[in-house]
Amino acid sequence: MKRIFLILMVCLVYNWQALYAQINTPAASPAATVSQTVGLAKVSIEYSRPMLKGRQMIGTKVIPYGKVWRTGANKIPNLTISDDIQMEGRMVKAGTYGLVTIPGEKSWTIILSSNANQWGTYNYKPEEDVLRFEVAAVSLTNSEEQFTFGFNSTGATTADLFFKWEKTAVFVHLSHDAEASIMKEIAEKTSADLVTSDTYYDAANYYYENGKDLKVAYEWANKLVTMDKQYWTYYVRAKIAAKLGYCDVALADARAGLELAMKENDAAYIENHQKVIQQCTGK
Repeated sequence: MKRIFLILMVCLVYNWQALYAQINTPAASPAATVSQTVGLAKVSIEYSRPMLKGRQMIGTKVIPYGKVWRTGANKIPNLTISDDIQMEGRMVKAGTYGLVTIPGEKSWTIILSSNANQWGTYNYKPEEDVLRFEVAAVSLTNSEEQFTFGFNSTGATTADLFFKWEKTAVFVHLSHDAEASIMKEIAEKTSADLVTSDTYYDAANYYYENGKDLKVAYEWANKLVTMDKQYWTYYVRAKIAAKLGYCDVALADARAGLELAMKENDAAYIENHQKVIQQCTGK
């Protein structure tokens, strides 16, 4: 028994010494995560960032054209999507994917793999591909020292995911059609047993701003003002009523809202109510 105890103590001391002897140093290819909201979807990518350090990489024996590359260093990048989106017009289901590429002089192949837990591409299997497509390679004037993923050209429902290194950049267009999700949520929340004023406000506004059925929006605006008489709620009904040609309601709401907005010194809503009054009176 004593012998077993001594052996265990020796192992513990050895392991502690080995752990204590390790020195923490900065990673040669530090890990990074970038995220962007596209429509209602969150798109994130985790990857490692190698540096050139005076080397030539893309199109050489290190990263040859025509062969699968891990696209960075260490573990392959992981692309996580919270909702179904489109990549270059192709539908991609929500989930986490491994992202690898095949470099080319004029275009690159982007590959999403169902196997996100790959260290490099040593065990890459084409049969695990979920999606692959080609995009143009863009030549950079200045060399990019550190491999970088990012997002640009962001809009309400679109963005470009890019990566760049050395003198090459690649852009992938992303889009998320939030319309179906929004309409479904509006239908569910406005027909619930308990509907809040916030729900009526958001639903009426969305219908007004996006050219939906204004008469339905007007019904919600009526319920909104009944529940909560504020200068911003008066404005929602006033602008919808004015667009429908119900100027008696629009003027009454705009004047009531204007008085409240002036008390709060809210310049934006003062102007909004004045625009409705001008729209209905011509002055």
